[in-house]
Amino acid sequence: MKHIATVALMLNLGVASVYAQEKPVSMEFSGTSAPSTISLGTGTPTGEYSLAGNGTLGPFTLRAVSAGTASPQESSTCPSPKLYFPTIAGGGVFRFRDGSLLKVHLTEGSDCIDLAAQEALCIRTFQVTGGTGRFEDASGGTVTLTETVVPVLADASNHPVFFAVTGELTGTVSGVDKGEEGQEERQ
Repeated sequence: MKHIATVALMLNLGVASVYAQEKPVSMEFSGTSAPSTISLGTGTPTGEYSLAGNGTLGPFTLRAVSAGTASPQESSTCPSPKLYFPTIAGGGVFRFRDGSLLKVHLTEGSDCIDLAAQEALCIRTFQVTGGTGRFEDASGGTVTLTETVVPVLADASNHPVFFAVTGELTGTVSGVDKGEEGQEERQ
């Protein structure tokens, strides 16, 4: 009887460790960005992203917000005359076709704005903080969005206010329900 209990415990631990493994993700997306009325308490404007894409975890939409510093900073990765703004707050929610949600919190990011080319390279790194459905047990992982942002529409003062966004997302997600994951990709 003791041997059966030990085997059952080992099987449970083995299943739990497989279940908690980090799953590599790679997804492409496109969408739009615009100023947001949401305040993140930074004293700086908030940008809002509305994105859709597909990849390792299946088709998704992402609504995210972020705010950067008030003035440009020095950066070796974004040399002058480009403008570099670190991103200091933000978060988002991925929604998948099966209704599952994956919540993320910004840990770091940046905007490298090339005024001459009229585009920006924006990077957002998010920590996975939880979810619903097949992401109910999501307990960690980090995903990084690397996006190219170009102005589409300007206001009366010729300041860009609406942007087209394309890019890719890479990283890992822990705690994905393996049983439902394949089902999502087949839909």
